[in-house]
Amino acid sequence: MSSFDRRLAQALRKTNAVDEEQLTLCLAKAAQEKSALSEILVKAGVFEEKELIDLVAREIGMAPIDLDRVSLNADLKSSVPQELAEQHLVIPVAKLGHTLTLAVVDPFDVVKIDTLRIQLKSEIRPVVASERAVKAAIRRFYSSDARELEALVDNANADGLETKIEADGERDDVNLSDLNSENSPVVKLTNLILLNAIRDGASDIHIEPFEKSLKVRYRQDGVLKQVLTPPRNLAASIASRIKIMCGLDIAEKRKPQDGKAQVKLEGRAIDLRVSTLPVVHGEKIVIRILDNSNLAKGLDSLGFEEKALSDIKTAINAPYGMMLITGPTGSGKSTTLYSCVKELYSEEINFVTVEDPVEYQLEGINQVPVNPKRGVTFAGALRSILRQDPDIILIGEIRDAETVEIAVKAALTGHLVLSTLHTNDAPSAITRMIDMGLDPFLVASSVVLVSAQRLMRGLCKACKEPITVPAERLLALGFKPEEIEGAQLFRPVGCVRCHQGYKGRFAILETLLVSDPIRMLILNGKSAIDIKKQAIDEGMVTLRRCAILRALAGKTSLEEVVAVTMSDDQSGGAHDDAIETPASSTAPSSTEGDAT
Repeated sequence: MSSFDRRLAQALRKTNAVDEEQLTLCLAKAAQEKSALSEILVKAGVFEEKELIDLVAREIGMAPIDLDRVSLNADLKSSVPQELAEQHLVIPVAKLGHTLTLAVVDPFDVVKIDTLRIQLKSEIRPVVASERAVKAAIRRFYSSDARELEALVDNANADGLETKIEADGERDDVNLSDLNSENSPVVKLTNLILLNAIRDGASDIHIEPFEKSLKVRYRQDGVLKQVLTPPRNLAASIASRIKIMCGLDIAEKRKPQDGKAQVKLEGRAIDLRVSTLPVVHGEKIVIRILDNSNLAKGLDSLGFEEKALSDIKTAINAPYGMMLITGPTGSGKSTTLYSCVKELYSEEINFVTVEDPVEYQLEGINQVPVNPKRGVTFAGALRSILRQDPDIILIGEIRDAETVEIAVKAALTGHLVLSTLHTNDAPSAITRMIDMGLDPFLVASSVVLVSAQRLMRGLCKACKEPITVPAERLLALGFKPEEIEGAQLFRPVGCVRCHQGYKGRFAILETLLVSDPIRMLILNGKSAIDIKKQAIDEGMVTLRRCAILRALAGKTSLEEVVAVTMSDDQSGGAHDDAIETPASSTAPSSTEGDAT
């Protein structure tokens, strides 16, 4: 335990700001994950970041500072070299005479402050900031990436730059931390696009050529945002550079190609999945960023509702059977499956997966990539896997009748099978399997759990604003009458910490455990509506209901509730039309973060 964590724990106990049991759990988790106690407390929702910094500041008699809202003076860079700032996690805030005001993460470390006083030859006035805020400020303050990117584009516009790139026949792994090692402007431009996307937490990069422009967009928190418009004449060169990184054919521009590459940033490897598509004015390129550091460590860390978490743990601890996760592309199904894998992994279990493609490589798991060109399909690989004495099988996606038939037979012969399916809700997955040609008896006997999943954007804690919404609108959305009285709801605003009022995403799940009454409905050929009614009677929380509970908890907005989920009744989206902008009639209107 660091000195800061020890002193922070003492301060929390002294002020009775948190109960001892909760503090002990957070200290244990901090030690297990080798993370700062402050970070664990914020992640667990025990404190907001600002509350924790204010508490520490009061305890030691120092001023707190919110670096996200402070504009730092570039002239202060010479006062504290970047290497020193990164080493000690400090950032210069102001300088008056020989006194330098430094934002510090660990104000209890008097030895470090004395060392800085000697190294910087100045009197030090420390102010308290969070580790996250200081790291972000250092990156903004010292980084020249954004300016270099702008300069590259400006020079290209001015000089009509167009660089031809020749393939060397080998995949080019790139270290993004060392941008100066590359001389080609197009190489540097491509690397900077990748670097900024990873640092901004983007999940995808879209590079799109049009008749007179070239657009670069990042998908952040599920929403695309334009970040750059390089010169149109660089489109072919950037496409060729990315193809070289993936080992693709740079001469082939009329057929779609798929590839993968790996880049390194700050000591960690990040996988890229690249897809090229011929369009009218060139090749559109989409790059999926797969950062292993973002992969959940276990189911408990995903923030699921208690009912959903309990149902999933019940399913994956079954001796055999099938668990299905349904939802559209990009709804987090793979993350949930990988978390189940990590939850189940043991040296005593033969765990085999078949995926298209293998997104994350997991230590100790036998992962089979689908390759139709070589005859390795989901169905073919699954047949081979069943001859490999598996205990648990993960199928990346069930796409056809042959695959679902083999998967169900595997589930009925003593194997636990985990997979995904594309349906709108959990009950529909049951009828979908029957529509694919399966006997209802096989479905009823094999399926243990179906979970429908969506990702919702979370409201930024720093800038969200409360709103008051008319009761009739809340009732139309599906709120219960008893929940409306005193309900505290929020809308997105937007600040430097977030993207248009939203920051990060979380999953909501609709979990259907297949009980004996539901099995009887399946055997009798009942519809998805009948199955859904029975599941709700047994306690299933629908996607809409789960979203409403998150809105009541202040974690998301009503716009997101409408945008992400369908109404629970069978009248389609009729109720959804009743609320387009919840804040409009009772609060100042704002289009920022409007997901509808």
